Amino acid sequence: MTKNAPVSVSIDGNLYSPSLNRALFALCALNFFMADVQAGIGPFLGVFLQHHGWRTGPIGSVMTAGGIAGMIATIPAGALVDHTTKKRLLVIVAALCAISASLLLLSSQSAFVVTISQLATALAGAGIGPLMTGVTLGIVRQKGFGVQIGRNQAWNHAGNMVGAGLSGWLGWRFGLSAIFCLEVAFGLFAIAAVLTIPEKSIDHNAARGLQTNENHENHEDGEIEGLRSFLRHKPVLILAACLCFFHLGNAAMLPLYGMAVVSAGKGDPAMFTATTVMVAQAVMIIASLLAIRFVRERGYWIVLLISFAALPLRAVVAGSFIQHWGVWPVQFLDGIGAGLQSVAVPGLVARLLSGTGRINVGQGVVMTAQGVGASLSPALGGWLAEDLGYSAAFYTLGCFAIMSLGLWICAASTMRSADGVPA
Repeated sequence: MTKNAPVSVSIDGNLYSPSLNRALFALCALNFFMADVQAGIGPFLGVFLQHHGWRTGPIGSVMTAGGIAGMIATIPAGALVDHTTKKRLLVIVAALCAISASLLLLSSQSAFVVTISQLATALAGAGIGPLMTGVTLGIVRQKGFGVQIGRNQAWNHAGNMVGAGLSGWLGWRFGLSAIFCLEVAFGLFAIAAVLTIPEKSIDHNAARGLQTNENHENHEDGEIEGLRSFLRHKPVLILAACLCFFHLGNAAMLPLYGMAVVSAGKGDPAMFTATTVMVAQAVMIIASLLAIRFVRERGYWIVLLISFAALPLRAVVAGSFIQHWGVWPVQFLDGIGAGLQSVAVPGLVARLLSGTGRINVGQGVVMTAQGVGASLSPALGGWLAEDLGYSAAFYTLGCFAIMSLGLWICAASTMRSADGVPA
């Protein structure tokens, strides 16, 4: 080796050049800052609108409107990510949509403006998931995807935790409106991070699930499947159905629990909501890193089984203990479920659809199913809470979680075979 030759670094058995290692560092930074962009003001939206005179029913309805828009846009967004070679530009567009949504909410809390802001947030969220998958696959390829997606999610959860902590402090110190300024700042940092990823480091054929050779040369060696082929991918459809039921029960729990405790006068709106997010995200960091090992040793099925099982217990705890200290067990269970899924879901979809050229459309199909449940959950939970009380709302939402768990257990043979693990 000559004195000035570039040194390759081995990561989990793969050799990466210094330029690719810089791309991986930028990718981790992007996941850190994009976390707050993807979530928007998320759980803070409920208490923010509640502070401005909104009731739980209309709050849930406007969040559902955004969820429906995101659901409709997710599959086209995945197809666009598969097709385009301008993935970095699309990340910038998504960040700008989220920034615009925050500025709109800051300017007005009218029903029209709030709805438009939620639509912008939903469109950004629809693209971010497939974009992160595509960019990651394009950099590390299929062989390194399982490990890197775990690292991505650890950085993503860390970004959510830091963002929530800063949001809580800013909201407590300067008022809830200060949270929007932080959102804008994170969006700008995300744009800076994606611009530091070299365009040449992304193999756009690998990014969509086509094969590349041992030297990672950018060439197409596979046939792109038609969109109708997803109707034949039974494991993908089973996964999508389970996630739909899971998110129907899960999506409303965090904002509802924050509103329940705050409305009972047992917590500061900004600080308590920040605590709910920080507890969950701290657990998610650990869960996402452990998921890498669990997947290697036991496969994806058991990891997702644990994630589905956490939600019914969470619903029981949330409905039984509407107290300030209840945030710890409620959000600990949220962290387990969401942390494991954040790694297992994109990893399993990438494995199931490897070689199809449609991995990011597949991510969009699964995210659409998640969006169906997540978009209906806030409206369902909000009106249940308004008519029957918060506890009844939590218990009802937990029943949908039991449906996801039951379906996943019944489909064990099919899913474990597709995962490469004997049933």
